[in-house]
Amino acid sequence: MSDEQHQNLAIIGHVDHGKSTLVGRLLYETGSVPEHVIEQHKEEAEEKGKGGFEFAYVMDNLAEERERGVTIDIAHQEFSTDTYDFTIVDCPGHRDFVKNMITGASQADNAVLVVAADDGVQPQTQEHVFLARTLGIGELIVAVNKMDLVDYAESDYKTTVEEVKDLLNQVRFDTDDAEFIPISAFEGDNIASESDNTGWYDGEILLEALNNLPAPEPPTDAPLRLPIQDVYTISGIGTVPVGRVETGILNTGDNVSFQPSDVSGEVKTVEMHHEEVPKAEPGDNVGFNVRGVGKDDIRRGDVCGPADDPPSVAETFQAQIVVMQHPSVITEGYTPVFHAHTAQVACTVESLDKKIDPSSGEVAEENPDFIQNGDAAVVTVRPQKPLSIEPSSEIPELGSFAIRDMGQTIAAGKVLSVNER
Repeated sequence: MSDEQHQNLAIIGHVDHGKSTLVGRLLYETGSVPEHVIEQHKEEAEEKGKGGFEFAYVMDNLAEERERGVTIDIAHQEFSTDTYDFTIVDCPGHRDFVKNMITGASQADNAVLVVAADDGVQPQTQEHVFLARTLGIGELIVAVNKMDLVDYAESDYKTTVEEVKDLLNQVRFDTDDAEFIPISAFEGDNIASESDNTGWYDGEILLEALNNLPAPEPPTDAPLRLPIQDVYTISGIGTVPVGRVETGILNTGDNVSFQPSDVSGEVKTVEMHHEEVPKAEPGDNVGFNVRGVGKDDIRRGDVCGPADDPPSVAETFQAQIVVMQHPSVITEGYTPVFHAHTAQVACTVESLDKKIDPSSGEVAEENPDFIQNGDAAVVTVRPQKPLSIEPSSEIPELGSFAIRDMGQTIAAGKVLSVNER
């Protein structure tokens, strides 16, 4: 890693619009993938009759994905530009992977929306843009991909840009500052260098646009919030909770509290990459040992915070949700599973407070009888067992969630306010 600042970048868009190829191309152009690896993938792709997929192969390094030709897991890949070290949160496009998209996008600072010039805005394009907006992605760079398939025609580029602008305006993304870059991930046009094929375009190329993204403010000023992923017992040390610092700073010697388990103690040691460190900051994955806290006292889904400013535990909370796929309608009393940070808790929708027009954000209906696919709504929710969650206006990292039922993600949302227990 260089001394560059770090950005998490989500790559979003419809499944066949070339996201994996773009990511592979970015890794290749920034020297993050050696030439010989690309060559190896090329041979393999040609053997399978998928010549031209070599950049996508860089990403889809799971054999199963190769066979299916789709991106399944979020691959965390890194590349560096002159300004930033980027970690790509490659967000899969298929519907059943929307949960990954949510947990992935909520960790991203900014996003690249990939839209194919020969195909335009598709239903998934809309869904991803809406989710990105709901989950608080800051800036969006629009990559109008597959320009090679439309012979680099400016007219096709313009048509796609207009379609995307309409979509962005619907969800109140600021389109004045948005960059719309005509690219071919496959051929490499306008990614690392200006293309002779798009003489009519005089804006930034993709790597310039990435360099010019605003720097994310690390949430070090916020209070410490560290959701627990696992709890281990390690001989000679004792109980070691493991998790990723979302906000604030974890210091040796801090008095911390775990909620909703409601136990506290003093941090004795903090370990990162098998080394002891004096403190951990946002984004760090750490294991730490707390005096007086045993293995059975805490569990996955707990959140660690300062003892004098402990994480909130919700009796009920009000949230704004977007329904993406539900076979019928959602009414009061519905109890699906909410996935928030590392917690998974069944929660009951106590009341449907208002239906929101997703295009304007205005209230469309007070106290609706039901909500269904495509609706945005404000709802009041009661967790069936204690859940630590925060208003997204205060601690966005702990304020977004996915709602799952019947093996799929049916909605996503963010917390507006918490009524603490």
